[in-house]
Amino acid sequence: MDIAEKFRESGNPMFNDNPLKLGVFGTNCSGACAITTAETTFEPTFEHNVKIARQLEAAGWECMVPIARWRGFGGETNFGGTNMDTFTWAAALAAVTEKLQFFSTTHIPTLNPIVATKMATTIDHISKGRYGLNLVTGWFTPEMEMFGREQLEHDARYDYADEWLDIVTTLWQRNGVDFEGEYFKVKDAFSEPKPYNQETGRPVLICAGASGKGLHFTAKYCDFNFGFMQDMESGAAWVKKVKELARSEYDRELGTFTSCPVVVRDTEKEARDYYNYYVHEKGDRVACDNIADVLQVQSQNHSPEMYEKFKERFIAGWGGYPIVGTPEQVTDALIDLHKTGVDGALLTMVDYNEELPYFNERVMPLLKEAGLRK
Repeated sequence: MDIAEKFRESGNPMFNDNPLKLGVFGTNCSGACAITTAETTFEPTFEHNVKIARQLEAAGWECMVPIARWRGFGGETNFGGTNMDTFTWAAALAAVTEKLQFFSTTHIPTLNPIVATKMATTIDHISKGRYGLNLVTGWFTPEMEMFGREQLEHDARYDYADEWLDIVTTLWQRNGVDFEGEYFKVKDAFSEPKPYNQETGRPVLICAGASGKGLHFTAKYCDFNFGFMQDMESGAAWVKKVKELARSEYDRELGTFTSCPVVVRDTEKEARDYYNYYVHEKGDRVACDNIADVLQVQSQNHSPEMYEKFKERFIAGWGGYPIVGTPEQVTDALIDLHKTGVDGALLTMVDYNEELPYFNERVMPLLKEAGLRK
C-alpha cells in the first residue's frame, strides 16, 4: 500500500473523494494574498482566522495553508509585514476545529530539524492527524539575512533541505539517530511522541518547488506539488510533467495543487469591476515591484506586456490564476481547472469576511451539482 492510500484510509482531508479539493492561502498575513490598498475588513488575527476556519469546515473545504513571512515587502501596505507564525497558528486552529487540514509553512534554514520534528509532531497530535508541512527552502534573501545566514545558491538550498528532511523523517520513525552531512551533524537524536497516524508514519508534505532541483525534491519526498498556472494549457502540461516525474524517477504518486484569486458577484460586470478596482486602481505597485526585484523579474528582462501581466497576477493573488465572474462562471472555470488534472486549488480573496459566505452559499452547491464536490 502506497503512502497516498495510507493517508486516504486514515481519513486525512487531503486524500478524500472530492475530485477537486479546496483550501485558502495566506490568511495569517496582512493582505493575505492581495497586494492592494482596497478597503477590506479582513485582518490577520487569530479571531478572523478562527471565523474563516469554521466557515470552511462547515462548507466542507479541505485545508488552510499559511505563508511563512518574517518581514514585509514595503510599499504603502508593507505587504505581508504583519503575520502570525505558522506553527503556533496551526496548533491553535487545530485545537478549535474537527475536520479541516492545517499546514505549517516553514523556511527550512530558519529551524533546526530536531526542533521542527518535535513541533510538527505536537501539532499532528493536537489535530489528530489533520496536519502537514509546507516545505520552503527560503527565497527572500533579506529574511534569511535576518537570521545571520548567508543565502545559499539555489541548488544548494535543496541539498540543505534534503539533509534537513532526512533527519526529520528518520526521527519520525525511530530514535537514536546519528547524521553527519555537509550542513548538519546530529548525534543520538531522540524525539517522542511519533506522528499521530502510525500507518502513515508522518504528516502530509507539500512543496512549491518549480525548478529542476525543486521538482525532484518534491517528487522524491512530498505528497503534493504546489504550482502556479499561467493558463489551462500550460497548467495541464505542468500537472502531467510532475506526476510523470514522480512515477518514473521515484515510483511514487504525486498530487498537485494550484492557487487562484477568486472574485464572484451576482453579475459579471460587478465581478470584473471589482477585480479592476482592487488590482489596477488600488494595487500596491511599489510592493509588487519589490517582489519582482527579489524574484529577478524586471521589465528589462521581459516584454512590457509580460511584465504587466506578471504584476497583475501578483497583485491579484500572489501570481495565481484569476477566476472572476458570476457563480456559474466561477463554477465553469473551476470545472476547466479540474480538467487539467490538478487535484486541488487554494482560493484567495481580498475580504474573506465578506466574500467567503457568498462563495459558500452560491458556488459550493454548483460545484456539487457538477460532481467536483461530494
